[in-house]
Amino acid sequence: MLEAHNVTVKIGDKALVKDVSLTVNTGELVAIVGPNGAGKSTLLKAMTGDMNLSAGEVYMGGKPLNQWRRRDRARVRGVLAQQSTLTFAFTVLEVVLMGRGPHVRNTEQTLDYEIAEAALDACAVSHLADRYYTTLSGGEQQRVQTARILSQIWTKPEHGSRYLLMDEPTNNLDLNHQHNKLKVARDFAAKDTAVLAILHDLNLAAQYADRVLVLRDGEKMITGTPHEVMNPNTIEDAFGIPVTVVPHPNLDCPLVVPGAAVPSPMGERIP
Repeated sequence: MLEAHNVTVKIGDKALVKDVSLTVNTGELVAIVGPNGAGKSTLLKAMTGDMNLSAGEVYMGGKPLNQWRRRDRARVRGVLAQQSTLTFAFTVLEVVLMGRGPHVRNTEQTLDYEIAEAALDACAVSHLADRYYTTLSGGEQQRVQTARILSQIWTKPEHGSRYLLMDEPTNNLDLNHQHNKLKVARDFAAKDTAVLAILHDLNLAAQYADRVLVLRDGEKMITGTPHEVMNPNTIEDAFGIPVTVVPHPNLDCPLVVPGAAVPSPMGERIP
Protein backbone atom coordinates (compact mmCIF):
# COMPACT_ATOMS: atom_id res chain seq x y z
CA MET A 1 0.00 0.00 0.00
CA LEU A 2 0.90 3.67 -0.35
CA GLU A 3 0.50 5.78 2.78
CA ALA A 4 0.74 9.45 3.69
CA HIS A 5 0.92 9.98 7.44
CA ASN A 6 0.06 13.50 8.68
CA VAL A 7 1.73 15.14 5.70
CA THR A 8 2.29 18.90 5.76
CA VAL A 9 3.98 20.81 2.95
CA LYS A 10 4.95 24.47 3.39
CA ILE A 11 6.54 27.06 1.14
CA GLY A 12 7.77 29.77 3.45
CA ASP A 13 5.00 30.42 5.93
CA LYS A 14 2.31 29.19 3.54
CA ALA A 15 1.00 25.67 4.20
CA LEU A 16 -0.08 24.12 0.88
CA VAL A 17 -1.04 20.81 2.50
CA LYS A 18 -1.95 20.61 6.18
CA ASP A 19 -1.71 17.41 8.19
CA VAL A 20 -3.24 15.12 5.55
CA SER A 21 -3.27 11.35 5.92
CA LEU A 22 -4.26 8.99 3.13
CA THR A 23 -3.90 5.27 2.45
CA VAL A 24 -4.14 3.76 -1.03
CA ASN A 25 -4.47 0.00 -0.78
CA THR A 26 -3.28 -2.44 -3.38
CA GLY A 27 -6.24 -3.30 -5.58
CA GLU A 28 -8.07 0.03 -5.36
CA LEU A 29 -8.27 3.32 -7.21
CA VAL A 30 -8.42 6.40 -5.01
CA ALA A 31 -9.33 9.78 -6.51
CA ILE A 32 -8.34 13.16 -5.11
CA VAL A 33 -10.80 15.94 -5.92
CA GLY A 34 -11.15 19.55 -4.87
CA PRO A 35 -11.26 23.11 -6.20
CA ASN A 36 -8.33 24.82 -7.86
CA GLY A 37 -5.59 25.57 -5.34
CA ALA A 38 -6.82 22.95 -2.87
CA GLY A 39 -3.40 21.25 -2.69
CA LYS A 40 -4.16 18.20 -4.83
CA SER A 41 -1.00 18.24 -6.96
CA THR A 42 1.11 19.21 -3.96
CA LEU A 43 -0.14 16.18 -2.02
CA LEU A 44 0.53 13.87 -4.96
CA LYS A 45 4.06 15.30 -5.37
CA ALA A 46 4.64 14.81 -1.66
CA MET A 47 3.58 11.18 -2.02
CA THR A 48 5.98 10.67 -4.94
CA GLY A 49 8.91 12.32 -3.16
CA ASP A 50 9.01 15.24 -5.59
CA MET A 51 8.30 17.76 -2.82
CA ASN A 52 9.95 17.96 0.57
CA LEU A 53 7.72 17.39 3.56
CA SER A 54 7.54 19.95 6.33
CA ALA A 55 6.05 17.28 8.58
CA GLY A 56 4.79 13.70 8.32
CA GLU A 57 6.04 10.75 6.32
CA VAL A 58 5.20 8.74 3.22
CA TYR A 59 5.45 4.95 3.09
CA MET A 60 5.40 2.68 0.06
CA GLY A 61 5.05 -1.03 0.62
CA GLY A 62 5.46 -0.50 4.36
CA LYS A 63 8.85 1.19 3.98
CA PRO A 64 9.57 4.93 4.19
CA LEU A 65 9.69 6.31 0.67
CA ASN A 66 13.09 7.91 1.21
CA GLN A 67 14.59 4.51 2.03
CA TRP A 68 13.81 3.11 -1.42
CA ARG A 69 16.63 3.02 -3.94
CA ARG A 70 15.66 5.05 -7.00
CA ARG A 71 15.95 2.13 -9.42
CA ASP A 72 13.94 -0.20 -7.21
CA ARG A 73 11.26 2.43 -6.79
CA ALA A 74 11.10 3.09 -10.53
CA ARG A 75 10.60 -0.60 -11.28
CA VAL A 76 7.34 -0.78 -9.34
CA ARG A 77 5.98 2.77 -9.43
CA GLY A 78 4.87 4.90 -12.37
CA VAL A 79 4.05 8.60 -12.07
CA LEU A 80 2.14 10.48 -14.76
CA ALA A 81 2.80 14.19 -14.33
CA GLN A 82 0.28 16.86 -15.28
CA GLN A 83 2.63 18.00 -18.05
CA SER A 84 5.54 16.21 -19.71
CA THR A 85 7.87 18.23 -21.93
CA LEU A 86 9.80 16.47 -24.67
CA THR A 87 11.27 18.49 -27.53
CA PHE A 88 13.58 15.95 -29.16
CA ALA A 89 12.49 14.11 -32.31
CA PHE A 90 11.83 10.70 -30.77
CA THR A 91 9.27 8.39 -32.30
CA VAL A 92 6.29 7.38 -30.21
CA LEU A 93 7.67 3.86 -29.81
CA GLU A 94 11.00 5.26 -28.58
CA VAL A 95 9.19 7.41 -26.01
CA VAL A 96 7.25 4.44 -24.67
CA LEU A 97 10.42 2.34 -24.54
CA MET A 98 11.86 4.95 -22.18
CA GLY A 99 9.50 3.52 -19.59
CA ARG A 100 11.44 0.29 -19.73
CA GLY A 101 14.61 2.08 -18.63
CA PRO A 102 14.59 0.86 -14.98
CA HIS A 103 14.40 -2.75 -16.22
CA VAL A 104 17.05 -2.56 -18.99
CA ARG A 105 20.70 -3.34 -18.31
CA ASN A 106 22.35 -2.67 -21.66
CA THR A 107 19.82 -2.57 -24.47
CA GLU A 108 16.13 -3.34 -24.88
CA GLN A 109 15.23 -6.98 -25.35
CA THR A 110 12.33 -8.55 -27.20
CA LEU A 111 10.24 -8.50 -24.03
CA ASP A 112 10.70 -4.74 -23.69
CA TYR A 113 9.40 -4.19 -27.23
CA GLU A 114 6.47 -6.53 -26.59
CA ILE A 115 5.53 -4.63 -23.42
CA ALA A 116 5.87 -1.26 -25.15
CA GLU A 117 3.61 -2.42 -27.96
CA ALA A 118 1.05 -3.76 -25.47
CA ALA A 119 1.08 -0.43 -23.61
CA LEU A 120 0.60 1.44 -26.89
CA ASP A 121 -2.37 -0.76 -27.67
CA ALA A 122 -3.87 -0.25 -24.20
CA CYS A 123 -3.74 3.52 -24.70
CA ALA A 124 -5.07 3.33 -28.29
CA VAL A 125 -1.93 4.84 -29.86
CA SER A 126 -0.46 1.82 -31.66
CA HIS A 127 -1.16 3.50 -34.99
CA LEU A 128 1.15 6.37 -33.95
CA ALA A 129 4.17 4.19 -33.13
CA ASP A 130 6.32 5.51 -35.99
CA ARG A 131 5.22 9.13 -35.71
CA TYR A 132 7.50 11.73 -34.15
CA TYR A 133 6.24 12.62 -30.70
CA THR A 134 6.58 16.37 -31.30
CA THR A 135 4.11 16.22 -34.22
CA LEU A 136 1.26 14.87 -32.08
CA SER A 137 -1.68 16.77 -30.63
CA GLY A 138 -1.80 17.46 -26.90
CA GLY A 139 -4.25 14.62 -26.31
CA GLU A 140 -2.17 12.17 -28.32
CA GLN A 141 0.96 13.14 -26.39
CA GLN A 142 -0.91 12.58 -23.14
CA ARG A 143 -1.91 9.08 -24.23
CA VAL A 144 1.67 8.29 -25.29
CA GLN A 145 2.99 9.45 -21.92
CA THR A 146 0.46 7.18 -20.24
CA ALA A 147 1.70 4.26 -22.35
CA ARG A 148 5.26 5.09 -21.25
CA ILE A 149 4.28 4.99 -17.59
CA LEU A 150 2.32 1.76 -18.02
CA SER A 151 5.25 0.08 -19.77
CA GLN A 152 7.35 0.94 -16.72
CA ILE A 153 5.14 -1.09 -14.35
CA TRP A 154 3.59 -3.51 -16.85
CA THR A 155 4.95 -6.66 -15.22
CA LYS A 156 4.07 -7.61 -11.66
CA PRO A 157 7.11 -7.71 -9.36
CA GLU A 158 8.00 -11.04 -7.78
CA HIS A 159 7.46 -9.51 -4.36
CA GLY A 160 5.34 -6.56 -3.33
CA SER A 161 2.93 -4.39 -5.26
CA ARG A 162 2.84 -1.88 -8.09
CA TYR A 163 1.88 1.77 -7.78
CA LEU A 164 0.37 4.11 -10.36
CA LEU A 165 0.01 7.82 -9.59
CA MET A 166 -1.60 10.19 -12.09
CA ASP A 167 -2.02 13.95 -11.94
CA GLU A 168 -5.10 14.98 -13.94
CA PRO A 169 -4.80 12.04 -16.37
CA THR A 170 -7.87 13.03 -18.39
CA ASN A 171 -6.56 16.47 -19.37
CA ASN A 172 -6.71 17.18 -23.12
CA LEU A 173 -8.63 13.95 -23.79
CA ASP A 174 -11.97 13.54 -25.50
CA LEU A 175 -14.81 11.68 -23.81
CA ASN A 176 -13.90 8.30 -25.27
CA HIS A 177 -10.24 8.47 -24.27
CA GLN A 178 -11.04 9.80 -20.80
CA HIS A 179 -13.02 6.67 -20.09
CA ASN A 180 -10.50 4.42 -21.82
CA LYS A 181 -7.67 5.75 -19.63
CA LEU A 182 -9.62 5.27 -16.41
CA LYS A 183 -10.71 1.77 -17.47
CA VAL A 184 -7.03 0.92 -17.96
CA ALA A 185 -6.28 2.35 -14.51
CA ARG A 186 -9.07 0.23 -13.02
CA ASP A 187 -7.70 -2.86 -14.77
CA PHE A 188 -4.29 -2.19 -13.21
CA ALA A 189 -5.89 -1.73 -9.80
CA ALA A 190 -7.58 -5.11 -10.21
CA LYS A 191 -4.16 -6.65 -10.84
CA ASP A 192 -2.52 -5.82 -7.51
CA THR A 193 -1.78 -2.16 -8.16
CA ALA A 194 -2.44 0.80 -5.87
CA VAL A 195 -3.76 3.62 -8.07
CA LEU A 196 -4.00 7.27 -7.04
CA ALA A 197 -5.43 9.85 -9.46
CA ILE A 198 -6.25 13.54 -9.30
CA LEU A 199 -9.51 14.16 -11.14
CA HIS A 200 -11.46 17.33 -11.83
CA ASP A 201 -14.59 15.62 -13.12
CA LEU A 202 -16.60 14.50 -10.11
CA ASN A 203 -18.65 12.09 -12.19
CA LEU A 204 -15.53 10.34 -13.48
CA ALA A 205 -14.35 10.05 -9.88
CA ALA A 206 -17.74 8.68 -8.84
CA GLN A 207 -17.75 6.13 -11.65
CA TYR A 208 -14.20 4.78 -11.39
CA ALA A 209 -12.88 5.38 -7.87
CA ASP A 210 -13.25 3.00 -4.96
CA ARG A 211 -12.68 5.90 -2.58
CA VAL A 212 -12.52 9.67 -2.93
CA LEU A 213 -10.52 12.23 -0.93
CA VAL A 214 -11.90 15.78 -0.99
CA LEU A 215 -9.36 18.53 -0.33
CA ARG A 216 -10.10 22.18 0.37
CA ASP A 217 -7.50 24.81 1.28
CA GLY A 218 -4.90 22.09 1.77
CA GLU A 219 -6.98 20.21 4.31
CA LYS A 220 -8.81 16.93 4.11
CA MET A 221 -12.56 17.47 4.22
CA ILE A 222 -13.66 13.86 3.90
CA THR A 223 -12.55 10.48 2.58
CA GLY A 224 -14.96 7.72 1.67
CA THR A 225 -16.73 5.85 -1.07
CA PRO A 226 -18.33 7.91 -3.85
CA HIS A 227 -21.74 7.31 -2.24
CA GLU A 228 -20.43 8.64 1.08
CA VAL A 229 -18.59 11.64 -0.36
CA MET A 230 -20.76 12.79 -3.26
CA ASN A 231 -23.52 14.52 -1.36
CA PRO A 232 -24.85 18.04 -2.01
CA ASN A 233 -23.58 19.56 1.24
CA THR A 234 -20.02 18.31 0.82
CA ILE A 235 -19.81 19.32 -2.83
CA GLU A 236 -21.20 22.79 -2.18
CA ASP A 237 -18.87 23.29 0.80
CA ALA A 238 -15.87 22.23 -1.27
CA PHE A 239 -16.61 23.91 -4.60
CA GLY A 240 -18.96 26.74 -3.68
CA ILE A 241 -21.71 25.67 -6.07
CA PRO A 242 -25.04 24.01 -5.28
CA VAL A 243 -25.57 20.62 -6.88
CA THR A 244 -28.12 17.88 -7.10
CA VAL A 245 -26.91 14.33 -6.55
CA VAL A 246 -29.01 11.52 -8.01
CA PRO A 247 -28.44 7.81 -8.63
CA HIS A 248 -26.75 7.14 -11.94
CA PRO A 249 -29.35 5.67 -14.33
CA ASN A 250 -27.07 2.83 -15.48
CA LEU A 251 -24.30 2.40 -12.89
CA ASP A 252 -24.05 1.87 -9.15
CA CYS A 253 -22.66 5.32 -8.41
CA PRO A 254 -23.95 8.84 -7.75
CA LEU A 255 -24.40 11.39 -10.52
CA VAL A 256 -23.56 15.02 -9.70
CA VAL A 257 -25.57 17.70 -11.53
CA PRO A 258 -25.19 21.46 -10.99
CA GLY A 259 -28.58 22.22 -9.53
CA ALA A 260 -29.28 25.94 -9.27
CA ALA A 261 -29.09 29.09 -11.33
CA VAL A 262 -25.87 31.03 -10.84
CA PRO A 263 -24.94 34.55 -11.95
CA SER A 264 -22.75 34.75 -15.04
CA PRO A 265 -19.65 36.98 -15.17
CA MET A 266 -21.74 39.34 -17.34
CA GLY A 267 -24.34 39.76 -14.60
CA GLU A 268 -26.99 37.60 -16.27
CA ARG A 269 -28.66 34.57 -14.74
CA ILE A 270 -27.75 31.19 -16.18
CA PRO A 271 -30.52 28.62 -15.71
